[in-house]
Amino acid sequence: MSERSRLLRKLLKAGDQDLILKCAWRVHQQAAELPLFAGLFTPRDVLIPVPKSAPHAPGSMWVAEHLATALVREGLARCAWTGLHRVRAVRKSATSIAGRRPSVLSHYDSFAMDDCIEATGRIILVDDIVSKGRTLLAAASRVQESLPSAQVRAFAMVRTMGLVPDVAHLVDPCRGEIRWKAGDAHRSP
Repeated sequence: MSERSRLLRKLLKAGDQDLILKCAWRVHQQAAELPLFAGLFTPRDVLIPVPKSAPHAPGSMWVAEHLATALVREGLARCAWTGLHRVRAVRKSATSIAGRRPSVLSHYDSFAMDDCIEATGRIILVDDIVSKGRTLLAAASRVQESLPSAQVRAFAMVRTMGLVPDVAHLVDPCRGEIRWKAGDAHRSP
């Protein structure tokens, strides 16, 4: 199961379009079937894909944007808006040594918002993978600053499990929180 999990992560990070569409369909299915996800998405929500670690280059793959677009196609939100972007690069969390990953503040300082979309309802940040949650916490802070009356939530297709030696389930949906605590992001579960 752990090998399948790593393959799924690899294909998702590579932007495999078939996988992204299947993932969006599966999210739609589970949002309808699982009480855990009741109300997670509504047709009025605006999805904001979380930017990659470097400013977006035209024509380059942006997995979170493709995922957000696929979720909209599934009817889970009103639209996807790409107005949150990086103004400067940060180290990739996935390739950084544990103690040298970018801080919440580094991520926050690297983000900027375009002149705002008309959004006073719910905003859902969409990311492909969440590890500790620093990127999502920083993105949520930047979005909330620009859209103070909006309710900001986040959705990640995959969550890392840290140093768990063996993953028990390939699909294991959860609902949790990322909070600022003791000077860093803390994710539960």
